[in-house]
Parts: sequence; structure tokens; C-alpha cells
Amino acid sequence: MKRAILKELILARRAKQPVALITVLASGTQAIVHPDSQTDHPDLDEMLFAAAHRALQQDRSMMVDTASGNVFIHVLTPPRQLFIIGAVHIAQYLAPMATLAGYEVSVVDPRRAFATDARFPSVRMVTEWPDRALARLQPDRYSAIVALTHDPKLDEPALKAALMTDAFYIGALGSRQTQSKRRERLAKSGCSEAALARIHGPVGLNLGAKTPAEIAVAILAEITQELHRS
Repeated sequence: MKRAILKELILARRAKQPVALITVLASGTQAIVHPDSQTDHPDLDEMLFAAAHRALQQDRSMMVDTASGNVFIHVLTPPRQLFIIGAVHIAQYLAPMATLAGYEVSVVDPRRAFATDARFPSVRMVTEWPDRALARLQPDRYSAIVALTHDPKLDEPALKAALMTDAFYIGALGSRQTQSKRRERLAKSGCSEAALARIHGPVGLNLGAKTPAEIAVAILAEITQELHRS
């Protein structure tokens, strides 16, 4: 790999920008395509350039057969992130599960009696109010956000802030009745029906989960389903 290619990959990683690394297997020639790259890329023909953009849109690496032989398009994306609002019991199970699934996990809760390193070892703790934390941390389209406090003072500002991001998943704990009342309050505060439709609630797949650990499994399962939804 040429130094210039490696440098560009490192810069994209630091900027949390997805890129497609194109490698002509026969020659080892490489090029990088960004989502906003123009169609006049000097090292790629139109077909290969289009294939790279398709791979980026689908978030899927692929092999392409060209006149120059097989070309591998390797899609490199920023780390997945999970922002858990509320240092509650369910979060103590969800955080390590999500870490094992490859997410960078942040637990956001200003209540320092709950948000402790002892309860959440090896997880980033954020003790700001959730809306301020999300505004600062800027979740992107590789992020999932789950509100678990069951406290409107914390969950609802967090959900309003979440709806202003490109997060691929937004979920909220609570019964159907709780969800209905929450949506009414959020609508009155200015959230549109289209925005509110992004909230998964009751959170998690319907697995019949009862215990905090089972609920955490259901939540991570729904996040995974949404991540890979075509």
C-alpha cells in the first residue's frame, strides 16, 4: 500500500468518514472513493466508480469483474456507536453485550449515584444532561441511541436531541401507553409525526423478554435488525 493511500485512510478514520478502498488484484493498484467523490476520478472508469458508490450506499464490500480482472471494493466505515441514556439495570447488561457486538458504548446519565465506574466498568460514562451530551457528541448514521431511564425529564430531551441526528436507530423503554403519552408530549413540543415515527417503542424485538438481561438481548437484536435492514 502506498504511503499516500495509507495517509488518506488514516485521515478518513480520524474524521469518522466512510471510504471505499479499491484494489485491482492482478496489479495491486489501489484508489480511494469517498461518498462525495466526483465522477471524474482520475484512476477509475465510470463503471468501477459507480460500483464503489453502490458499495458505500449498501455499506457492503464486494468483488467486481472488470476488463482488468477482479477488483475488490473494501468498504471501511467508522466504528458503530451506541449511546445509552440512563445508567439503569438494563444498561448494565446492554453495554457489555453491545461492546462484544463491536459498538463503542457511551452511557449518558447526570445522576452520579447511578453513573459510576463500578457499575459500568470499561464503558465511557457521560454525566451531562442527555440533550447536551448528544449535541456535543454528535451521533451520526453509524450510531444507535436508546433511552432507558423511564423518566420524562431525561428521556424526552434525549429523544428530541436524538431526532435531530442521523442515528440509524432510536429506541425508548416503556409500555405502549407510556409511548403514546410520550409521543403526545413530544408532538406538542414541536416534533413532527415523521420524526416521531423514527422512535422504536416499546423498545426491542418482541421476544417475550422479562428480565433486564432478556430485555437487553431484545434491544440489541432490534438494533442489529435495523442496522442490516435493506
